[in-house]
Amino acid sequence: MLTRSRTRHRLATALAVFGLLGTGAALQATAGATPAHAATTHRVLFDDGHAEEAGNADWIISTSKPDPLGQDSTPSAETDWTGALSSWGVALQKTGGYSLKTATSALTYGGSSSTDLSNFDTLVLPEPNTLFTSAEKTAIMTFVKNGGGLFMISDHTGADRNNDGYDAVEILNDLMTNNSVDSTDPFGFSIDSLSISSDYPSAISDSTDPVLHGSFGNVSKSLIASGTTATLKPADNSAVKGLLYRTGYSGNTGAFFLTSTFGSGRVAFWGDSSPIDDGTGQSGNTLYDGWNDSGATNAALALNATAWLAGAGSSTGGGGGTGTCTAAQLLGNSGFESGSTTWSASSGVITNSTGESARSGSYYAWLDGYGSTTTDTLSQSVTIPSGCTTAALSFYLHVDTAETSTSTAYDTLKVQVLNSSGTVLGTLATYSNLNAVSGYTQRSFSLASYAGQTVTLKFTGTEGSTLQTSFVIDDTALNVS
Repeated sequence: MLTRSRTRHRLATALAVFGLLGTGAALQATAGATPAHAATTHRVLFDDGHAEEAGNADWIISTSKPDPLGQDSTPSAETDWTGALSSWGVALQKTGGYSLKTATSALTYGGSSSTDLSNFDTLVLPEPNTLFTSAEKTAIMTFVKNGGGLFMISDHTGADRNNDGYDAVEILNDLMTNNSVDSTDPFGFSIDSLSISSDYPSAISDSTDPVLHGSFGNVSKSLIASGTTATLKPADNSAVKGLLYRTGYSGNTGAFFLTSTFGSGRVAFWGDSSPIDDGTGQSGNTLYDGWNDSGATNAALALNATAWLAGAGSSTGGGGGTGTCTAAQLLGNSGFESGSTTWSASSGVITNSTGESARSGSYYAWLDGYGSTTTDTLSQSVTIPSGCTTAALSFYLHVDTAETSTSTAYDTLKVQVLNSSGTVLGTLATYSNLNAVSGYTQRSFSLASYAGQTVTLKFTGTEGSTLQTSFVIDDTALNVS
Protein backbone atom coordinates (compact mmCIF):
# COMPACT_ATOMS: atom_id res chain seq x y z
CA MET A 1 0.00 0.00 0.00
CA LEU A 2 1.00 3.64 -0.27
CA THR A 3 2.23 5.46 2.81
CA ARG A 4 -0.62 7.21 4.63
CA SER A 5 -0.96 10.95 4.47
CA ARG A 6 -1.11 12.14 8.07
CA THR A 7 -2.88 15.40 7.23
CA ARG A 8 -5.45 13.89 4.87
CA HIS A 9 -6.21 10.92 7.07
CA ARG A 10 -6.35 12.71 10.37
CA LEU A 11 -8.31 15.79 9.35
CA ALA A 12 -11.08 13.61 7.96
CA THR A 13 -12.03 12.32 11.39
CA ALA A 14 -10.30 14.62 13.86
CA LEU A 15 -13.35 16.62 14.90
CA ALA A 16 -15.56 13.58 15.41
CA VAL A 17 -12.98 11.68 17.42
CA PHE A 18 -12.02 14.74 19.50
CA GLY A 19 -15.58 14.99 20.76
CA LEU A 20 -15.79 11.30 21.55
CA LEU A 21 -12.49 10.90 23.38
CA GLY A 22 -13.87 12.70 26.42
CA THR A 23 -16.83 10.36 26.47
CA GLY A 24 -14.55 7.34 26.29
CA ALA A 25 -12.44 8.69 29.13
CA ALA A 26 -15.55 9.21 31.24
CA LEU A 27 -16.59 5.64 30.56
CA GLN A 28 -13.23 4.32 31.70
CA ALA A 29 -13.48 6.35 34.88
CA THR A 30 -16.94 5.07 35.81
CA ALA A 31 -16.36 1.50 34.66
CA GLY A 32 -13.12 1.34 36.61
CA ALA A 33 -14.85 1.08 39.97
CA THR A 34 -14.58 -2.17 41.88
CA PRO A 35 -17.87 -4.10 41.52
CA ALA A 36 -19.86 -4.96 44.60
CA HIS A 37 -19.24 -8.35 46.18
CA ALA A 38 -21.63 -11.23 45.63
CA ALA A 39 -24.58 -11.46 47.99
CA THR A 40 -27.29 -13.96 48.73
CA THR A 41 -29.86 -11.15 49.12
CA HIS A 42 -30.96 -9.71 45.80
CA ARG A 43 -30.55 -5.96 45.80
CA VAL A 44 -33.12 -3.92 43.86
CA LEU A 45 -33.03 -0.14 43.31
CA PHE A 46 -36.23 1.65 42.28
CA ASP A 47 -35.64 4.99 40.56
CA ASP A 48 -37.49 8.07 41.81
CA GLY A 49 -35.14 10.71 40.51
CA HIS A 50 -36.82 11.31 37.15
CA ALA A 51 -40.31 12.65 37.87
CA GLU A 52 -41.79 9.24 38.68
CA GLU A 53 -44.27 11.03 40.96
CA ALA A 54 -45.26 13.77 38.50
CA GLY A 55 -48.94 14.36 37.81
CA ASN A 56 -51.07 11.42 38.92
CA ALA A 57 -48.10 9.05 38.87
CA ASP A 58 -46.98 7.61 42.18
CA TRP A 59 -44.39 5.08 41.05
CA ILE A 60 -42.72 4.47 44.41
CA ILE A 61 -42.67 1.49 46.75
CA SER A 62 -42.74 3.69 49.87
CA THR A 63 -42.63 7.31 50.94
CA SER A 64 -39.63 6.40 53.10
CA LYS A 65 -36.55 6.94 50.93
CA PRO A 66 -34.04 5.56 50.29
CA ASP A 67 -35.01 2.77 52.71
CA PRO A 68 -38.68 1.68 52.71
CA LEU A 69 -38.11 -0.14 56.00
CA GLY A 70 -38.19 3.28 57.64
CA GLN A 71 -41.94 3.34 57.09
CA ASP A 72 -42.53 -0.23 58.29
CA SER A 73 -39.70 -2.69 58.90
CA THR A 74 -41.94 -5.77 58.69
CA PRO A 75 -44.69 -5.02 56.17
CA SER A 76 -47.37 -7.66 55.77
CA ALA A 77 -49.86 -5.80 53.55
CA GLU A 78 -49.32 -3.38 50.69
CA THR A 79 -50.88 -0.56 52.77
CA ASP A 80 -48.00 -0.84 55.24
CA TRP A 81 -45.96 1.05 52.67
CA THR A 82 -47.35 4.05 50.78
CA GLY A 83 -47.04 4.22 47.00
CA ALA A 84 -48.64 2.85 43.88
CA LEU A 85 -45.83 0.26 43.69
CA SER A 86 -46.09 -0.77 47.34
CA SER A 87 -47.68 -4.14 46.47
CA TRP A 88 -44.61 -4.95 44.38
CA GLY A 89 -42.21 -3.84 47.09
CA VAL A 90 -44.00 -5.56 49.96
CA ALA A 91 -44.29 -8.83 48.02
CA LEU A 92 -40.51 -8.87 47.49
CA GLN A 93 -39.76 -7.81 51.05
CA LYS A 94 -41.91 -10.58 52.51
CA THR A 95 -39.83 -13.28 50.79
CA GLY A 96 -36.81 -12.36 52.91
CA GLY A 97 -34.57 -12.59 49.87
CA TYR A 98 -34.58 -8.98 48.68
CA SER A 99 -33.08 -5.69 49.83
CA LEU A 100 -34.97 -2.72 48.37
CA LYS A 101 -33.96 0.91 48.08
CA THR A 102 -35.18 4.04 46.27
CA ALA A 103 -32.89 6.45 44.39
CA THR A 104 -33.93 10.12 44.49
CA SER A 105 -30.85 11.72 42.92
CA ALA A 106 -28.71 11.21 39.83
CA LEU A 107 -27.87 7.61 38.99
CA THR A 108 -24.17 6.73 39.23
CA TYR A 109 -22.01 3.65 38.80
CA GLY A 110 -18.73 3.33 40.66
CA GLY A 111 -19.36 6.15 43.15
CA SER A 112 -19.58 6.31 46.93
CA SER A 113 -23.31 6.92 47.32
CA SER A 114 -25.37 4.28 49.13
CA THR A 115 -27.62 4.16 46.06
CA ASP A 116 -24.75 3.83 43.59
CA LEU A 117 -25.60 1.15 41.03
CA SER A 118 -22.55 -0.91 41.96
CA ASN A 119 -24.37 -1.74 45.20
CA PHE A 120 -27.33 -3.35 43.40
CA ASP A 121 -28.27 -6.27 41.20
CA THR A 122 -31.28 -4.68 39.49
CA LEU A 123 -32.41 -1.18 38.55
CA VAL A 124 -36.12 -0.52 38.02
CA LEU A 125 -37.07 2.49 35.86
CA PRO A 126 -40.84 2.86 36.44
CA GLU A 127 -41.95 5.28 33.72
CA PRO A 128 -39.26 7.97 33.99
CA ASN A 129 -40.46 11.41 32.88
CA THR A 130 -37.22 13.37 32.57
CA LEU A 131 -34.29 12.60 30.29
CA PHE A 132 -31.28 10.85 31.75
CA THR A 133 -28.09 12.89 31.61
CA SER A 134 -25.14 11.68 29.56
CA ALA A 135 -23.38 10.59 32.76
CA GLU A 136 -26.47 8.71 33.93
CA LYS A 137 -26.81 6.89 30.61
CA THR A 138 -23.17 5.85 30.81
CA ALA A 139 -23.76 4.62 34.36
CA ILE A 140 -26.90 2.63 33.48
CA MET A 141 -25.49 1.03 30.35
CA THR A 142 -22.18 0.16 32.02
CA PHE A 143 -24.06 -1.34 34.97
CA VAL A 144 -26.03 -3.63 32.65
CA LYS A 145 -23.02 -4.49 30.51
CA ASN A 146 -21.17 -5.53 33.66
CA GLY A 147 -23.93 -7.87 34.82
CA GLY A 148 -26.76 -5.73 36.18
CA GLY A 149 -30.46 -6.22 35.56
CA LEU A 150 -32.48 -3.38 34.00
CA PHE A 151 -36.30 -3.23 34.21
CA MET A 152 -37.70 -0.54 31.89
CA ILE A 153 -41.39 0.32 32.20
CA SER A 154 -42.92 2.71 29.71
CA ASP A 155 -46.34 4.24 29.13
CA HIS A 156 -48.17 5.39 26.02
CA THR A 157 -46.73 8.06 23.78
CA GLY A 158 -47.73 11.54 24.91
CA ALA A 159 -47.77 10.62 28.61
CA ASP A 160 -45.64 13.65 29.51
CA ARG A 161 -46.69 13.96 33.14
CA ASN A 162 -44.44 16.93 34.00
CA ASN A 163 -44.93 18.75 30.67
CA ASP A 164 -41.22 19.02 29.92
CA GLY A 165 -41.59 17.80 26.35
CA TYR A 166 -40.52 14.20 26.95
CA ASP A 167 -42.51 11.06 27.71
CA ALA A 168 -41.23 7.65 28.81
CA VAL A 169 -41.21 6.32 25.23
CA GLU A 170 -38.80 9.05 24.14
CA ILE A 171 -36.72 8.88 27.32
CA LEU A 172 -36.15 5.12 27.20
CA ASN A 173 -35.48 5.13 23.45
CA ASP A 174 -32.94 7.92 24.06
CA LEU A 175 -31.23 5.79 26.70
CA MET A 176 -30.82 2.95 24.21
CA THR A 177 -29.80 4.98 21.16
CA ASN A 178 -27.89 7.97 22.51
CA ASN A 179 -25.31 6.78 25.03
CA SER A 180 -21.53 6.50 25.18
CA VAL A 181 -21.42 2.75 25.86
CA ASP A 182 -23.29 1.24 22.89
CA SER A 183 -25.84 3.06 20.75
CA THR A 184 -26.08 0.36 18.07
CA ASP A 185 -29.43 -1.02 19.26
CA PRO A 186 -27.74 -2.85 22.14
CA PHE A 187 -30.87 -4.57 23.50
CA GLY A 188 -32.38 -5.47 20.11
CA PHE A 189 -35.63 -3.50 20.26
CA SER A 190 -37.19 -0.06 20.03
CA ILE A 191 -40.29 1.26 21.79
CA ASP A 192 -43.22 2.11 19.55
CA SER A 193 -44.77 5.60 19.57
CA LEU A 194 -48.28 4.32 20.20
CA SER A 195 -51.19 4.97 22.54
CA ILE A 196 -53.16 1.74 22.85
CA SER A 197 -56.28 2.33 24.91
CA SER A 198 -56.98 -1.19 26.16
CA ASP A 199 -56.04 -4.83 25.67
CA TYR A 200 -55.08 -8.01 27.51
CA PRO A 201 -51.82 -9.14 25.86
CA SER A 202 -51.28 -12.89 25.94
CA ALA A 203 -48.17 -14.84 26.90
CA ILE A 204 -46.36 -17.04 24.40
CA SER A 205 -46.25 -20.77 24.97
CA ASP A 206 -42.90 -21.54 26.60
CA SER A 207 -43.01 -23.73 29.68
CA THR A 208 -39.29 -23.26 30.33
CA ASP A 209 -39.21 -19.47 30.43
CA PRO A 210 -38.38 -18.32 34.01
CA VAL A 211 -40.31 -15.05 33.67
CA LEU A 212 -43.51 -16.69 32.45
CA HIS A 213 -43.20 -19.65 34.80
CA GLY A 214 -41.26 -18.67 37.90
CA SER A 215 -41.39 -19.01 41.65
CA PHE A 216 -44.10 -16.34 41.93
CA GLY A 217 -46.52 -18.14 39.64
CA ASN A 218 -47.49 -18.66 36.01
CA VAL A 219 -48.15 -15.78 33.64
CA SER A 220 -50.97 -15.94 31.10
CA LYS A 221 -52.00 -12.34 30.39
CA SER A 222 -51.11 -8.76 31.15
CA LEU A 223 -53.03 -5.51 30.86
CA ILE A 224 -52.92 -2.41 28.68
CA ALA A 225 -54.80 0.62 29.98
CA SER A 226 -53.24 3.23 27.67
CA GLY A 227 -49.82 1.86 26.84
CA THR A 228 -47.51 0.92 24.00
CA THR A 229 -45.53 -1.97 22.55
CA ALA A 230 -42.07 -2.59 21.15
CA THR A 231 -40.59 -3.72 17.85
CA LEU A 232 -38.02 -6.51 18.13
CA LYS A 233 -34.83 -6.44 16.07
CA PRO A 234 -33.21 -9.85 16.54
CA ALA A 235 -30.66 -9.10 13.83
CA ASP A 236 -29.18 -6.53 16.23
CA ASN A 237 -29.41 -8.73 19.33
CA SER A 238 -30.39 -12.37 18.94
CA ALA A 239 -31.20 -12.63 22.67
CA VAL A 240 -34.26 -10.37 22.44
CA LYS A 241 -37.46 -12.32 23.11
CA GLY A 242 -41.10 -11.23 23.14
CA LEU A 243 -43.01 -12.86 26.02
CA LEU A 244 -46.44 -11.21 25.80
CA TYR A 245 -48.02 -9.74 22.69
CA ARG A 246 -50.81 -7.32 21.90
CA THR A 247 -53.85 -9.13 20.55
CA GLY A 248 -53.34 -10.01 16.88
CA TYR A 249 -49.57 -9.56 16.95
CA SER A 250 -46.59 -11.90 17.19
CA GLY A 251 -42.97 -12.23 16.10
CA ASN A 252 -41.14 -8.93 15.88
CA THR A 253 -44.12 -6.57 16.24
CA GLY A 254 -46.53 -5.78 19.02
CA ALA A 255 -44.41 -7.09 21.91
CA PHE A 256 -45.89 -5.76 25.15
CA PHE A 257 -43.38 -7.49 27.45
CA LEU A 258 -39.94 -8.67 26.38
CA THR A 259 -36.56 -9.71 27.70
CA SER A 260 -33.04 -9.41 26.35
CA THR A 261 -29.40 -9.39 27.43
CA PHE A 262 -26.50 -6.98 27.04
CA GLY A 263 -22.94 -7.86 27.94
CA SER A 264 -23.26 -9.90 31.14
CA GLY A 265 -26.53 -8.24 32.13
CA ARG A 266 -30.25 -8.80 31.60
CA VAL A 267 -33.01 -6.48 30.40
CA ALA A 268 -36.82 -6.51 30.65
CA PHE A 269 -39.32 -4.10 29.08
CA TRP A 270 -43.02 -3.55 29.85
CA GLY A 271 -45.16 -1.27 27.70
CA ASP A 272 -47.45 0.24 30.35
CA SER A 273 -47.27 1.36 33.97
CA SER A 274 -50.89 0.37 34.70
CA PRO A 275 -50.02 -3.31 35.39
CA ILE A 276 -47.68 -2.34 38.25
CA ASP A 277 -50.12 0.20 39.74
CA ASP A 278 -51.85 -1.24 42.81
CA GLY A 279 -54.44 1.56 43.01
CA THR A 280 -53.23 2.97 46.33
CA GLY A 281 -50.76 5.72 47.01
CA GLN A 282 -50.38 9.23 48.27
CA SER A 283 -53.46 11.41 48.69
CA GLY A 284 -54.56 13.34 45.63
CA ASN A 285 -53.34 10.91 42.97
CA THR A 286 -55.77 9.21 40.59
CA LEU A 287 -54.53 5.64 40.32
CA TYR A 288 -55.60 2.40 38.65
CA ASP A 289 -55.42 -1.06 40.19
CA GLY A 290 -53.82 -3.13 37.46
CA TRP A 291 -51.75 -5.19 39.90
CA ASN A 292 -54.87 -7.02 41.09
CA ASP A 293 -56.79 -7.03 37.79
CA SER A 294 -58.65 -10.36 37.68
CA GLY A 295 -58.22 -10.72 33.92
CA ALA A 296 -54.40 -10.60 34.11
CA THR A 297 -51.47 -12.07 36.03
CA ASN A 298 -49.48 -8.88 36.45
CA ALA A 299 -48.15 -9.58 39.95
CA ALA A 300 -46.57 -12.87 38.88
CA LEU A 301 -45.09 -11.19 35.79
CA ALA A 302 -43.53 -8.31 37.74
CA LEU A 303 -42.16 -10.54 40.50
CA ASN A 304 -40.84 -13.31 38.25
CA ALA A 305 -39.14 -10.72 36.06
CA THR A 306 -37.53 -9.06 39.08
CA ALA A 307 -36.23 -12.42 40.24
CA TRP A 308 -34.82 -13.22 36.79
CA LEU A 309 -33.17 -9.81 36.45
CA ALA A 310 -31.62 -10.03 39.91
CA GLY A 311 -30.23 -13.48 39.25
CA ALA A 312 -32.59 -15.31 41.60
CA GLY A 313 -31.99 -19.02 41.47
CA SER A 314 -28.27 -18.48 41.93
CA SER A 315 -26.78 -18.55 45.42
CA THR A 316 -24.26 -15.90 44.45
CA GLY A 317 -26.69 -13.19 43.41
CA GLY A 318 -26.88 -11.29 40.15
CA GLY A 319 -25.78 -8.10 38.52
CA GLY A 320 -23.27 -5.36 38.43
CA GLY A 321 -20.53 -7.88 37.73
CA THR A 322 -21.00 -9.44 41.16
CA GLY A 323 -20.63 -13.17 40.91
CA THR A 324 -22.68 -14.86 38.23
CA CYS A 325 -21.67 -15.30 34.64
CA THR A 326 -24.06 -15.04 31.73
CA ALA A 327 -22.49 -16.22 28.48
CA ALA A 328 -21.97 -13.05 26.45
CA GLN A 329 -19.71 -10.98 24.23
CA LEU A 330 -18.59 -8.01 26.32
CA LEU A 331 -16.91 -5.55 23.95
CA GLY A 332 -19.00 -2.68 22.72
CA ASN A 333 -18.90 -1.66 19.05
CA SER A 334 -16.75 -4.72 18.48
CA GLY A 335 -16.54 -4.29 14.69
CA PHE A 336 -16.07 -0.49 14.79
CA GLU A 337 -19.17 0.07 12.62
CA SER A 338 -20.34 2.86 14.96
CA GLY A 339 -17.11 4.80 14.56
CA SER A 340 -15.39 5.75 17.79
CA THR A 341 -18.34 4.87 20.04
CA THR A 342 -17.21 2.90 23.12
CA TRP A 343 -13.53 2.95 22.10
CA SER A 344 -10.89 5.53 23.02
CA ALA A 345 -8.51 5.98 20.10
CA SER A 346 -5.90 8.28 18.61
CA SER A 347 -7.31 10.65 16.02
CA GLY A 348 -8.13 8.85 12.79
CA VAL A 349 -7.46 5.30 14.02
CA ILE A 350 -11.08 4.15 13.62
CA THR A 351 -11.85 4.75 9.98
CA ASN A 352 -13.60 3.61 6.83
CA SER A 353 -10.77 4.82 4.61
CA THR A 354 -10.20 2.91 1.39
CA GLY A 355 -6.44 2.89 2.06
CA GLU A 356 -6.92 -0.44 3.86
CA SER A 357 -9.86 -2.84 3.86
CA ALA A 358 -12.18 -3.86 6.68
CA ARG A 359 -12.49 -7.58 7.30
CA SER A 360 -16.26 -7.12 7.53
CA GLY A 361 -18.48 -4.07 7.24
CA SER A 362 -16.93 -0.72 6.39
CA TYR A 363 -15.02 0.41 9.47
CA TYR A 364 -11.85 -0.91 11.08
CA ALA A 365 -8.98 0.31 13.30
CA TRP A 366 -5.82 1.41 11.49
CA LEU A 367 -2.80 2.12 13.70
CA ASP A 368 0.32 3.76 12.23
CA GLY A 369 1.12 3.47 8.51
CA TYR A 370 2.57 6.96 8.07
CA GLY A 371 6.24 6.15 7.46
CA SER A 372 7.20 8.65 10.16
CA THR A 373 7.60 8.56 13.93
CA THR A 374 4.10 7.83 15.22
CA THR A 375 2.39 6.28 18.25
CA ASP A 376 -1.28 5.33 17.89
CA THR A 377 -3.48 3.79 20.59
CA LEU A 378 -6.83 2.02 20.76
CA SER A 379 -8.47 0.96 24.02
CA GLN A 380 -11.70 -0.06 25.74
CA SER A 381 -12.53 -0.65 29.41
CA VAL A 382 -14.47 -3.78 30.34
CA THR A 383 -15.46 -5.66 33.49
CA ILE A 384 -15.08 -9.44 33.44
CA PRO A 385 -17.62 -10.94 35.88
CA SER A 386 -16.04 -12.88 38.72
CA GLY A 387 -18.21 -15.93 38.02
CA CYS A 388 -16.78 -16.44 34.54
CA THR A 389 -14.27 -19.25 34.05
CA THR A 390 -13.78 -18.53 30.36
CA ALA A 391 -12.89 -15.10 28.97
CA ALA A 392 -11.60 -15.35 25.41
CA LEU A 393 -10.29 -12.20 23.76
CA SER A 394 -10.00 -12.38 19.99
CA PHE A 395 -9.41 -9.96 17.14
CA TYR A 396 -8.38 -10.10 13.51
CA LEU A 397 -5.06 -8.47 12.63
CA HIS A 398 -3.56 -7.52 9.29
CA VAL A 399 0.03 -6.23 9.19
CA ASP A 400 1.06 -4.36 6.05
CA THR A 401 4.62 -3.01 5.76
CA ALA A 402 7.11 -1.37 3.42
CA GLU A 403 10.00 -2.54 5.57
CA THR A 404 12.25 -5.11 3.86
CA SER A 405 14.14 -6.49 6.86
CA THR A 406 13.49 -10.13 7.77
CA SER A 407 15.19 -9.85 11.15
CA THR A 408 14.67 -6.38 12.67
CA ALA A 409 11.41 -5.19 14.25
CA TYR A 410 11.37 -1.51 13.38
CA ASP A 411 7.65 -0.95 14.05
CA THR A 412 5.62 -2.66 16.80
CA LEU A 413 2.08 -3.24 18.06
CA LYS A 414 1.65 -4.14 21.73
CA VAL A 415 -1.54 -5.73 23.04
CA GLN A 416 -1.81 -5.11 26.78
CA VAL A 417 -4.14 -5.35 29.77
CA LEU A 418 -4.17 -2.37 32.15
CA ASN A 419 -5.93 -1.70 35.44
CA SER A 420 -8.17 1.31 36.05
CA SER A 421 -5.14 3.38 37.12
CA GLY A 422 -3.35 2.73 33.84
CA THR A 423 -0.81 0.28 35.22
CA VAL A 424 0.08 -2.51 32.80
CA LEU A 425 -1.04 -5.84 34.25
CA GLY A 426 0.21 -7.91 31.34
CA THR A 427 1.38 -7.80 27.72
CA LEU A 428 -0.52 -10.38 25.70
CA ALA A 429 1.56 -10.07 22.54
CA THR A 430 3.88 -7.82 20.54
CA TYR A 431 3.62 -7.80 16.75
CA SER A 432 5.91 -6.03 14.29
CA ASN A 433 6.73 -5.47 10.64
CA LEU A 434 8.12 -9.04 10.74
CA ASN A 435 4.53 -10.31 11.07
CA ALA A 436 3.40 -8.78 7.78
CA VAL A 437 1.13 -11.06 5.78
CA SER A 438 -1.62 -10.63 3.24
CA GLY A 439 -5.13 -10.72 4.66
CA TYR A 440 -6.30 -10.94 8.26
CA THR A 441 -5.23 -13.48 10.87
CA GLN A 442 -7.28 -14.14 14.00
CA ARG A 443 -5.41 -13.75 17.29
CA SER A 444 -6.79 -15.19 20.55
CA PHE A 445 -5.91 -14.90 24.25
CA SER A 446 -7.41 -16.00 27.55
CA LEU A 447 -8.31 -13.26 30.04
CA ALA A 448 -9.81 -15.67 32.57
CA SER A 449 -7.21 -14.67 35.14
CA TYR A 450 -8.74 -11.17 35.20
CA ALA A 451 -12.25 -12.37 36.17
CA GLY A 452 -13.78 -10.08 38.76
CA GLN A 453 -11.73 -7.09 37.59
CA THR A 454 -12.37 -4.02 35.48
CA VAL A 455 -9.52 -3.82 32.99
CA THR A 456 -8.60 -1.81 29.93
CA LEU A 457 -7.64 -3.60 26.74
CA LYS A 458 -5.09 -1.46 24.92
CA PHE A 459 -3.41 -1.66 21.52
CA THR A 460 -0.33 0.56 21.11
CA GLY A 461 1.25 0.93 17.68
CA THR A 462 4.72 2.52 17.50
CA GLU A 463 6.27 3.38 14.15
CA GLY A 464 9.84 4.44 13.29
CA SER A 465 10.91 7.39 11.24
CA THR A 466 11.07 5.90 7.75
CA LEU A 467 9.24 3.05 6.01
CA GLN A 468 5.61 2.53 7.00
CA THR A 469 4.00 -0.38 8.82
CA SER A 470 0.22 -0.50 9.21
CA PHE A 471 -1.44 -2.51 11.98
CA VAL A 472 -5.07 -3.08 10.98
CA ILE A 473 -7.58 -4.53 13.44
CA ASP A 474 -11.20 -5.62 12.96
CA ASP A 475 -13.91 -7.88 14.45
CA THR A 476 -12.85 -7.87 18.09
CA ALA A 477 -14.61 -9.96 20.74
CA LEU A 478 -14.39 -10.85 24.41
CA ASN A 479 -16.57 -13.93 24.94
CA VAL A 480 -17.21 -15.01 28.52
CA SER A 481 -18.97 -18.01 29.99
